[in-house]
Amino acid sequence: MSLPGGVERRTVDGRDRLVTRGEPVYGEPSVDGWRVWDPGRSKLGAMLTLGMETGLSPEASVLYLGAASGTTVSHVADVCGPTYAVEFAPRPTRDLLDVAGSRQNLFPLLKDARKPETYAHVVESDIDLLVQDVATRGQADVALRNRQFLAADGRLVLAVKARSEDVTAAPEDVFDRVEARLDEGYDLLETRRLDTYHADHIAVVARPR
Repeated sequence: MSLPGGVERRTVDGRDRLVTRGEPVYGEPSVDGWRVWDPGRSKLGAMLTLGMETGLSPEASVLYLGAASGTTVSHVADVCGPTYAVEFAPRPTRDLLDVAGSRQNLFPLLKDARKPETYAHVVESDIDLLVQDVATRGQADVALRNRQFLAADGRLVLAVKARSEDVTAAPEDVFDRVEARLDEGYDLLETRRLDTYHADHIAVVARPR
């Protein structure tokens, strides 16, 4: 499996694990400055573990939607360039500020990902990666509203939680509807179920149309 620059495989606690170099954030094991990227706690970590081509790279600029307390976005900032982290809830944003203290390229934003106009004056244009993990109804709509920030050759990396869209519908039906909605503004490059690590989730990699 080919890994993006800045992500390696190391033996930690006797197991072959994905790691990035940075300060620990959520109690994850670390060895010699390398911290484990736990796929069970990170949908993006699960995508990499499953071999998906996410587009992460040391040169990439990133807009991360749904940063929460910083579990996944901290790894992204370990690997990538400028990383804008949008989180709606004040409590996890306070934790995110602590994570940013040791990562000068991580910029927390207490904003609503459904309202990109509220942070358009802060986030640079032509972003390389739009990474989204927002557990709300209308996940495809959020991705479409934020498409404006992506470069023409940029990538959307999206984790869709079926139960956040519709708790009564079969996950397969939810995923079909989300993909159909995304098709209004994106070309889908790869989709994959994440059930090995995250039940009733699908991962999508797409490019803006």
